[in-house]
Amino acid sequence: MPNIRMYSTRVCPYCLRAERLLNKKGVQVEKILVDLQPEEREKMIEITGRRTVPQIFIGERHIGGYDDLVDLDLEGELDLLLRP
Repeated sequence: MPNIRMYSTRVCPYCLRAERLLNKKGVQVEKILVDLQPEEREKMIEITGRRTVPQIFIGERHIGGYDDLVDLDLEGELDLLLRP
């Protein structure tokens, strides 16, 4: 199973939805809480070019936000990316 990282905040509803979807797929998410670690927010912006959360990574691949994750799931690609 690839490593799943998600830049998130404690109160972001889309972050919670993304985590719930990934948990339903049987994977655990490593959350990086940018509201508690401002230096991680800067790192996220530098890596992704985006300022919003969630920002989701499967392995080294940047998936994007919640809508991007759902699109991958609807296209059947998310399950392929989550294979060990």
